[in-house]
Amino acid sequence: MDIRNIAIIAHVDHGKTTLTDAIMRYTGMVNDNASMDSNALEQERGITIYAKNASFEYKGHKINIVDTPGHADFGSEVERVLQAIDAVLLVVDAQDGPMPQTKFVLKKSLELGRKAIVIINKIDKLAARPLEVQEMVFELFMDLGATEEQLDFTTVYAIAKQGIAKRNLEDASTDVSPLLDTILEQVAPVEANTNVPLRMQPFNLGYDNFLGRLAVGRVYEGIIKNGQQVIVKKTDGTTRNAKITKLFTFRGMTKVETAQSEAGDIVMVAGLSDIDIGETICVTADQVALPAITVDEPTISLDFMVNNSPFAGREGKFVTSRQIKERLERELEINIGLKIDFNSYDHYKVYGRGELHIAILLENLRREGYELQVSQPQVIIKQIDGKRNEPFEEVTIDLPPEMVGIVMEKIGTRRGQLQEMKPVHGMTRLVFEMPTRGILGYHSQFMVDTRGEGIFCSRVLGFKPYAGDIEMRDFGSMVTMITGKAAAYTMANLEERGNLYIAPMTEVYEGMVIGSVTKGTDMRVNPVKGKHLTNMRMSVAEEAIHLSPPLTLSIERGLEIMAEDELLEITPKSIRLRKKYLTDLEFKKAKQAGQI
Repeated sequence: MDIRNIAIIAHVDHGKTTLTDAIMRYTGMVNDNASMDSNALEQERGITIYAKNASFEYKGHKINIVDTPGHADFGSEVERVLQAIDAVLLVVDAQDGPMPQTKFVLKKSLELGRKAIVIINKIDKLAARPLEVQEMVFELFMDLGATEEQLDFTTVYAIAKQGIAKRNLEDASTDVSPLLDTILEQVAPVEANTNVPLRMQPFNLGYDNFLGRLAVGRVYEGIIKNGQQVIVKKTDGTTRNAKITKLFTFRGMTKVETAQSEAGDIVMVAGLSDIDIGETICVTADQVALPAITVDEPTISLDFMVNNSPFAGREGKFVTSRQIKERLERELEINIGLKIDFNSYDHYKVYGRGELHIAILLENLRREGYELQVSQPQVIIKQIDGKRNEPFEEVTIDLPPEMVGIVMEKIGTRRGQLQEMKPVHGMTRLVFEMPTRGILGYHSQFMVDTRGEGIFCSRVLGFKPYAGDIEMRDFGSMVTMITGKAAAYTMANLEERGNLYIAPMTEVYEGMVIGSVTKGTDMRVNPVKGKHLTNMRMSVAEEAIHLSPPLTLSIERGLEIMAEDELLEITPKSIRLRKKYLTDLEFKKAKQAGQI
């Protein structure tokens, strides 16, 4: 049986996973309720976070397919997958057209010489414009320097939600078979060279409680067998001996144990306890290692540290620095876009691809029972030719025309430069180039300014000269000066000063941030103070207290709104903002010691 290896790539929410699920159901690999997005966070947020492998059989051919994330923060998942496959299915929304992440993933695949099959999805939308989008995709191929062969791509039209694909818009279709036939025609089978020694390279890692670390990779040459003695070549040239204890291939979304597998297939192996992504698995020391898998550098950093607030240890199961370090070390094994510096004794500096990348890690930690606190995210500044450089991103915004003014004003103050402005189906599309530093903390403000009607997307362009100072916050923090339970009576007066982050009867401590202040300076308050009781009779109208719903803190919102002198406290049950120095006395001492 010949083998074809493909990956499905697209911008977030353009229908990659829905289409993959439709293919798996049509080929009988899964039941109607199964989905590639099996992780709890993926199901809650409706996005793909981790790249996943699956396979299906169609007309006697085996096709390995990798479902990849669409969000820019998880671009490292896409980059490592693209090096192990032969062709890509590029999914584009029939209404939105190519978006920032479409450009990113397509650029990476074209640079690696991968052939693309373009799928115009969601053609059933009222505002769908499939033919116009097809022209936009062709122009994108041209702009990204595609070769003549890559420009001659095949287009398939689809309604992934209904499990329908067609070669021409006017064709009648009831399933995805036209897409599968196109894959067989356009993607050549892998040339399996089994007469040479084994060479395999992992592009993903997994973990099993009984088998330990698992390596998912492509067999480039030779045959791999269960129980085989192998040599692992690291990226620095060193080697070590190992033995494969279990060998699996994929059938549908499940792994199936096998005795051997040939070149061209994607397999999962156990027994290599310290295997890393990009290393070469071979059988002789004189074999040439496969090219290392490289991904783009992180763009932001922040400090992870032990929670030392007055409420520390109340809710968390894992609270010590050693436990946090061990968990972060395990995360490094599978999260290739993450980098961590463990050299400091009081904190661990974590480098990531964006706020969402870090927020997903923190959410996983708190659900596993970890308790910690983190500092404000900061962009990574690099010295290039003696000059300061910072990461820049291309920002694409779709919003109603009447809201263009306020958004352009806000982005202008954050050093954004307008590159393009055009109408798109009753909306206005703005394309900016701006520093990542200006994007941090802006998403919440953007949703307020556009009343939830705007769409904000971005992709990293690289490092460019430092853009200058940016005023990140125009509001202050409301900081409690006493420990206790917040009283509704006092909060009714405080909410006139700004937005509150807590509800009445919430436990607070001195130095905890309970809200924002409209004016740009911090304000110390006493939310515990109750109403002074007297024997004077009051009317019912005067006794009633009406409070607006609090702006409940999530991890993403906390990372956005926190100030440089604040920490985000994360526990399994609570998310709180606090000052680094809880009392005025601590602040003065730190200032005198030169720590501020």
